[in-house]
Amino acid sequence: MSIGLGIFLFVIGAILRFALRVQVSWISLELVGDLLMGAGVVVVIIGIVLLVRKRSSVTTVHSSVDPASGESIASRETRVDPPVE
Repeated sequence: MSIGLGIFLFVIGAILRFALRVQVSWISLELVGDLLMGAGVVVVIIGIVLLVRKRSSVTTVHSSVDPASGESIASRETRVDPPVE
């Protein structure tokens, strides 16, 4: 979602910066376009960093045989470790 938002901000900023030829006395649309394009690039970079963060999970399986009935007993434990910084 953040990558899509970054692309959207960049496109709106590029439209304001390069395609729109409207003069407004109280705001510079070119500056707003530059700011939106910069924000879009930052949001895309943050989105990519969050996607490639390394997460590890450990799954442990214990199995044994019940001596009274002879049935196999298995238990599974999964743990997700936070990324190392």
